[in-house]
Amino acid sequence: MSKATAAARADTGAVTANDAFVAFERVQKSYDGETLVVKDLNLAIARGEFLTLLGPSGSGKTTSLMMLAGFETATSGEIRLAGRPINAVPPHRRGIGMVFQNYALFPHMTVGENLAFPLQVRGLGKVEREAKIMRALDMVQMGRFANRRPAQLSGGQQQRIALARALVFDPDLVLMDEPLGALDKQLREHMQYEIKQLHERIGITVVYVTHDQGEALTMSDRVAVFNDGRIQQLAPPAELYERPGNSFVAQFIGENNTLAGTIEQLQGDRALVRLGNGELIDATAVDIREVGQVTTVSIRPERVEFKPEMMPPGAHRIAAEVLEVIYMGDVLRTRMKVAGASDFVLKCRNTLGQRKLTPGETIEIGWHPEDARALDPV
Repeated sequence: MSKATAAARADTGAVTANDAFVAFERVQKSYDGETLVVKDLNLAIARGEFLTLLGPSGSGKTTSLMMLAGFETATSGEIRLAGRPINAVPPHRRGIGMVFQNYALFPHMTVGENLAFPLQVRGLGKVEREAKIMRALDMVQMGRFANRRPAQLSGGQQQRIALARALVFDPDLVLMDEPLGALDKQLREHMQYEIKQLHERIGITVVYVTHDQGEALTMSDRVAVFNDGRIQQLAPPAELYERPGNSFVAQFIGENNTLAGTIEQLQGDRALVRLGNGELIDATAVDIREVGQVTTVSIRPERVEFKPEMMPPGAHRIAAEVLEVIYMGDVLRTRMKVAGASDFVLKCRNTLGQRKLTPGETIEIGWHPEDARALDPV
């Protein structure tokens, strides 16, 4: 399958178990024989795809990655790689590259020796090893550091070497477990783009684990959001953010306003919601089945407007009391009381001439009904 085909399928989510490069089929994992940390996992990953497993600690994402790597054994279900069942295949025979958060470099070896190790294990001769080592180091722009030891490198440089070691034996699949977690914010963001560009350049399949939502949105073709051992939603980044499938995804991916209410009317995918203060608002119904159902309405802070000339056509308007204005440099973050909720947030760009809101004033805010999603209760 070409990378273009993989990307197209990833964009639509149309990756099936039959054409998947990596497939989990009804995989479960328990450590004590009773409590499942991964529950009935079904996941298909296309060749050439960059898929991120995203979720809080204990959600099952890392355990799923470790089962694919072979460091954990599935309690039940089957994992396939390129159509071949690998449950019983030991880790060193799966041909998978691995990048860890703590780099896992041998401190007594030079950079070149660290990269040579997986090649020696595979029985490659010296000439072929040296060619592959230099090619892998050049991929991560570390060619001149072959004779350094890990202790002589910065954190970012060590992570590049760890990535080069995962790529040096030309694996079809690379797994990354929180690889940027030990880096500072600026270096972390720089490495995100480097890894993304490297993936696009060589077209390798990557399965990446993180709890950082921004990292997942920046780097991935698709993101699988985990919670309580299950995938809550699997979709391209824009779809996850714009059209969250439930309240957990809406709250975990980006900042989100929530208003509690009850379904008053339901027609197709449109719902009329009565809020706690009696106000009625329109929203897109997501997995809502009946009138009278309790719901949480989700609205992104940047979709809320307070200037009349900026209100979208058909905007729903509602009174808001300004409680706090926080200066964040490029953005002004305003916390307000709306329909009884005192944690409603509006975000606007800090542009020249921007009207500054004042704590204590009452304003009218608005948003397009399509930006409000009626989800399951929090």
